[in-house]
Amino acid sequence: MSDIQIRNTISTDLARLSALDHSLQTDYVWQLDLRRDPGQVDAIFREVRLPRAVQVTHPRPASDLPDTWHLTPMQTALSGMEPVAYVRFTEKMVPHAVWISDVVVGRDWRRQGLARKLVASAEAWGVQQGLRRAILEMQSKNYPAIRMALKLGYEFCGYNDIHYATRDVALFFTRTI
Repeated sequence: MSDIQIRNTISTDLARLSALDHSLQTDYVWQLDLRRDPGQVDAIFREVRLPRAVQVTHPRPASDLPDTWHLTPMQTALSGMEPVAYVRFTEKMVPHAVWISDVVVGRDWRRQGLARKLVASAEAWGVQQGLRRAILEMQSKNYPAIRMALKLGYEFCGYNDIHYATRDVALFFTRTI
């Protein structure tokens, strides 16, 4: 994968990036068990193996990408001149942190470390901005991203069960950069 370059996204990348397969397939999820008692709420996440693999759609429609790409910083991974992956992030969600909201890698490029490179690039951007933390956001069904976050030294730091319009649970992982 030495021919991969990461640079700021430009408008001519958008058609190819929005055409990438944004879905994934998984055999595992982090299942939320939420119990509410008077004066107490318990939230427990359990890693659960599913009876069969499920297809998970991305929580943000890929068709919206051309209309929203300019709202937050975005970087594109290129193989030659071909966009094959992207990362979106912002410093506006949490003080002193780069919030990494989307890491999308084209199906033919998965499992080669490209997502890790994109996360590292977003972290480097955060360091250049004087930020101290990175936060990764992902669906509780996105087991590959959860495993990657843990391998990169991120720690679980929270969730939101109404974060996505799809009603999927969002998980948040953080680390110092």
